[in-house]
Amino acid sequence: MSDVVIVDYGMGNLRSVQKALERVGADAVISSDPSQVADARRLVLPGVGAFGDAMRELQQRKLVEPIRRFLDSQRPFLGICLGLQLLFDSSDEGAEESGGAVRGLGVLPGRVVRFPASDRHKVPHMGWNQVTSCQESPLMVNIDTSSWFYFVHSYYVVPERSEDVWLESDYIVPFCAAVRRGAVHATQFHPEKSQRVGLKLLANFVTL
Repeated sequence: MSDVVIVDYGMGNLRSVQKALERVGADAVISSDPSQVADARRLVLPGVGAFGDAMRELQQRKLVEPIRRFLDSQRPFLGICLGLQLLFDSSDEGAEESGGAVRGLGVLPGRVVRFPASDRHKVPHMGWNQVTSCQESPLMVNIDTSSWFYFVHSYYVVPERSEDVWLESDYIVPFCAAVRRGAVHATQFHPEKSQRVGLKLLANFVTL
C-alpha cells in the first residue's frame, strides 16, 4: 500500500503535489479509485478551480462518500487550497448562477467567501504571505510558526468553530489560512509551492 493517495477528481496540480511528496521520501500515487481513496493510509485532497465544478466531479466519480469515510477514520488527511474549502458546508462561489450557496462536503461547519474589493490589493491573492499559529500541530514541527507560504486564491474559509482554525494570515482582511481537527489538516496555501518550509510541512505529514 502506498504511503499517500492523492485524490484525482480532474482538478488540480496533481503531479506537482506528487513530486513534492516524493521529494520528501513518500510513495505517493494519484488515484480516482473510490476503494483506494477509502482505504488509503494517508490522503491528500488538492484542488485548483471552481468550488461547484469540484463538487460535481467528486459526485460523478463517486468519491464523496469514500472521502467522508476516510475522514471519519482519523487517519492523516491533508487538504490543499480548494481541497480545504471543499471540507466546509457551502461556498459563495457560483452562488448567483446556482441560486444559492453551493454545498460542500460538510465535514467542518462554516462557509467559503470571496475577498472584499480593495483599491490597494488585487484579487485573486497570489504570492507569499506570513502565517500566525492558533494551535499546535505535528505538521509544524521544526517550522517557525510565523513562516511564509505561497497562496493563490480569491476565496477563503470562515469556520464556525474557532477551535478548528490552525493558522491565520492577512490579505485585505484577516483570514483562516489553515484548519485542523484531530488528524484532519487543510491549508489554503500550497505547501508544494512553498519551497523549503512547504516541503518540511509535507515531510511532517508523511511521518504521521
